[in-house]
Amino acid sequence: VQLQASGGGLVQAGGSLRLSCAASGRTFSPYAMGWFRQAPGKERTFVASITWGGGVTSYADSVKGRFHISKDNGKNTQYLQMNSLEAEDTAVYYCAARPFGRRRLDDLNAYDNWGQGTLVTVSS
Repeated sequence: VQLQASGGGLVQAGGSLRLSCAASGRTFSPYAMGWFRQAPGKERTFVASITWGGGVTSYADSVKGRFHISKDNGKNTQYLQMNSLEAEDTAVYYCAARPFGRRRLDDLNAYDNWGQGTLVTVSS
């Protein structure tokens, strides 16, 4: 299964973007999907996640109330709606999928399938 992220771009502070991540290939049934981001010179960090079956969501504190993660099981696609964007949100955003396991949903090491990343640039 391949993950394809899209929707990144340049936006002014306060603006919005919606990222998409489509899974293609054989039957797709992860335990959860997530979004991570990596700013220049920094480590990749958790943004949001959603369980594929129950739709339980989780967010990093820095994006709570501004970002919304959702999914469309029929289209094998997850989305990240990003509102009230700030310059600090500038990063390459990666989507990922993971199987069931004991690791937390915000643990990037639990994710075994990664998309190629899409760049989000927020100008101040």
